[in-house]
Amino acid sequence: MSLGNIFDIAGSGMSAQSIRLNTTASNIANAESASSSIDETYRARKPFFAVMHNEYLNVNKNNQFHAKGENIGAGVEVKGIVESDAPLQPRFQPDHPLANEEGYVYYPNVNVVEEMTDMMSSSRSYQMNVEVLKTAKQMLQRTLMLGE
Repeated sequence: MSLGNIFDIAGSGMSAQSIRLNTTASNIANAESASSSIDETYRARKPFFAVMHNEYLNVNKNNQFHAKGENIGAGVEVKGIVESDAPLQPRFQPDHPLANEEGYVYYPNVNVVEEMTDMMSSSRSYQMNVEVLKTAKQMLQRTLMLGE
């Protein structure tokens, strides 16, 4: 793996954490959105990630690691965004304008405390990828200065 690949890897991490942060923001924004039916109620969404790679690392005859493919650990990719299957929150509010015939209003299955934790985690992960980019840039600059 060359030092140049670090930019691609950290960039894919930043992109993935940005998507995670956007879904978390969407969940928080819709946490108190009411609905009169189960089918119309917002459901919490979560992205899921996978490592981008073609083949695994192997050990050669001299017990040294070598890559079999070019995209070993080439970053992270968002495989999709799934809706939570946690139960919705029915609340008995017969005076609410969206109450159904039985007087229930349905609220999303969003746990705001969990979402805030996810938001802090994704923000920190994004920051760490930025630090990796800064460090790689400094290393490349120092390598170029060696020739002077």
